[in-house]
Amino acid sequence: MDQPTVGILHPGSMGAAVAACAATNADAVLWCAAGRSRASAARAAQFGLTRVDVLAELLDRSDIVISLCPPAAAEDLARDVARHGFVGVYVEANAINPERAQRITALLEPDATAVDGAVVGSPPVGGKTPTLYLSGPNAATERIEALFAGTAVRTAVLGTEVGKASALKLAYTSFQKTSRVLVALAVGMAREYGVDQELLEVASKRADSYLSEPQYITKTAARAWRWGPELEEAADALAAAGLPPEMLRAAASTLARWHDVQDSGELTLPDALDRLAQP
Repeated sequence: MDQPTVGILHPGSMGAAVAACAATNADAVLWCAAGRSRASAARAAQFGLTRVDVLAELLDRSDIVISLCPPAAAEDLARDVARHGFVGVYVEANAINPERAQRITALLEPDATAVDGAVVGSPPVGGKTPTLYLSGPNAATERIEALFAGTAVRTAVLGTEVGKASALKLAYTSFQKTSRVLVALAVGMAREYGVDQELLEVASKRADSYLSEPQYITKTAARAWRWGPELEEAADALAAAGLPPEMLRAAASTLARWHDVQDSGELTLPDALDRLAQP
């Protein structure tokens, strides 16, 4: 099969790095500059992606489109793609709940073929090797496996049912992100009462305790604008499964106190805790 042309929506820190891996087995990887920030343009240039000016051009030229955007934007973005009549393979790789993934599939069919995708792990740079989990029609998932063959993005197919990849991502997100929020609350409480060092000593005696890594709190704060919406999606998935969603919604509400930080690399631990203490 000829190498496909791939479109990435959009080149964020994960999207740009994943797109660069796809370029290994693609004829070209396109990104759309319309409405994108200077930071997005810089990332796209850094990873050697090909710029187009409007979404219509990207969709007309692409055989495969990969959507990696904030969860709240995923459905509207898919709706824009559907309006254009895209006829290729659409990989919905955002951290969304299974019901939303199924709605997006319904939006795109019958013109496009939707694949439910979920990236678990860090962006594929500096030796990192995330896994792209896939569920959907066999022929389509096979194309995505071929696209990332031999790259830092591993693939794993979970079956043909749309929603399985999204469910796995949110199940993992429920633990991984909420546990980081609990660390921030524990360290914030300990600092308020002057026992933060003692807390770290207690935590350091236990293997694999996030409490022994308070430096990660600043990273959590910087990612709160993305993690909060993911936890809301996970809470919706819990509710749909008949499970209580309140803990995840509370964690998302806590993350909202850091919403304006947005990927800041200059935030200190005291600053992060101070922001957390402010309503």
